Amino acid sequence: MNTYFIISVAVLAALLFLPVSKIVWTMSIRRMQRKLGRELTAAEIEGQLARARFITVFLVLVFSYLFNISLGGKLGYA
Repeated sequence: MNTYFIISVAVLAALLFLPVSKIVWTMSIRRMQRKLGRELTAAEIEGQLARARFITVFLVLVFSYLFNISLGGKLGYA
């Protein structure tokens, strides 16, 4: 892999991190509230935020990698 590819994967992942993290966090909070049937405490919300950020790191890295491979034509489709 060349340097340009690695940099483009990292830049796209960094740009996607905040919006995707917010979406994952919101979905997680809503799912947990439905499951428990009550509003969450501040500690539970912070726990869900940490969990969402952890999940988001892997999600955006995989998406960014696959997107850049697809864009570069390295999958053999182009």
